[in-house]
Amino acid sequence: MAMNEKVVMVSNGYERIDGRNAYQSDIKRLTLGAPMLEENKKMQIAAQIWKNDKDGELILAQELPIHQIFDLMIFLSRTLLYFKEAYRLPLLYDPEKPTVERVGVQGGVLPVEVCVDNQNINEDIKAFAQSLNDLGEIIGERKRVLNRILEELELY
Repeated sequence: MAMNEKVVMVSNGYERIDGRNAYQSDIKRLTLGAPMLEENKKMQIAAQIWKNDKDGELILAQELPIHQIFDLMIFLSRTLLYFKEAYRLPLLYDPEKPTVERVGVQGGVLPVEVCVDNQNINEDIKAFAQSLNDLGEIIGERKRVLNRILEELELY
């Protein structure tokens, strides 16, 4: 399949802004358009992440239907909110109540919970909280941009 087939929106030069990988990222381009992968054919729109292969040709590295991107953003946003208050709990979570929220979506729920099945959760959640803190600058700017755009979307 030709790389530009079914692509409607494109963001080139992503390697320059790819978080801590900026200027050395393999990811070169983001696109939106009709799904290219067979497993996503039921969806009307998907997002694609493109990398260079060993010969320098752009290849499709990942594809997600747009509803899954929204679900990831909801999951991530709820997690970020959770960690703003988690410091109040001695373990950063309540082992008796690991559920953070059950977000209603599409007639069902998107559960957001601390993974108490992880045998190392007490150490891993501390490392995760510290990583979120360390990524504050990279995440903060993107949160502000996303917030502004979502507010604009609300006007339509």
